Amino acid sequence: MGQVLTEVVDDCGIVTLDNPDALNAWSQEMQRAVGAAVAGFGADPDVRSVVLTGAGDRAFCSGQDLNELAGFGVDDVETWLGTFADVYETILSCPKPVVAALNGVAAGSGYQLSLLCDLRVAHDGVRMGQPEVRSGIPSITGMYLTWQSLGHAKTAELMLTGRLVDAAEARDLGLVTEIVPADRVLARAQERAAELAAQPAHAFRLTKQHLYETLRPGLRAAFAAALEIDKGAYAEGEPQGTAQEFLSRRRDAAAS
Repeated sequence: MGQVLTEVVDDCGIVTLDNPDALNAWSQEMQRAVGAAVAGFGADPDVRSVVLTGAGDRAFCSGQDLNELAGFGVDDVETWLGTFADVYETILSCPKPVVAALNGVAAGSGYQLSLLCDLRVAHDGVRMGQPEVRSGIPSITGMYLTWQSLGHAKTAELMLTGRLVDAAEARDLGLVTEIVPADRVLARAQERAAELAAQPAHAFRLTKQHLYETLRPGLRAAFAAALEIDKGAYAEGEPQGTAQEFLSRRRDAAAS
């Protein structure tokens, strides 16, 4: 079972997705824990910034926990998306700097989680993107967040192919802020967070607040669209079937 770990190091609240055997895939319980951790650090006067990262050296977050997704039905979609909406808005509205330390793959909702952060520090082995279409899942909120960064043409390519971009391409596209050696990712993310926290506090907070207010209407519209679209997809059964096939192949590989 995955969990979310928190600690404070030099005035920086560090939130770690801890499910390394599943590439730090996160369940709804973990999603709610991330939201609670960011909200708590945002309100803590002794914490000046926040860093999000993943456990181990393979993944930041590979997206939704497939063990949970494989059992979803239409009735689960609204609660599932509601959880994501709450977590996303909590991160976007955090008045303090939030930096992603990308220690490995960031895919699906894990990729979206990274885009919610103010900056993203990665190493050259990182890959990131939206592979949902390959798993039978429509990519709606991820499409919106990508569109805000890349525009129509590149978003269409990435959403429809489901391919992951490597760190160099991600940096060239502007999805990654900086590439450093793998053993420096977390420390550099903390440094970048501290640099942002050293900005004049009032101006920083108001600027970040308006960034959130600019993004929020479209994101809420994307979640509303995702609710109807995903209900149709889960009623058809393709996402659950694809997840079950993947889990079955993984079990067979482990047994051989």
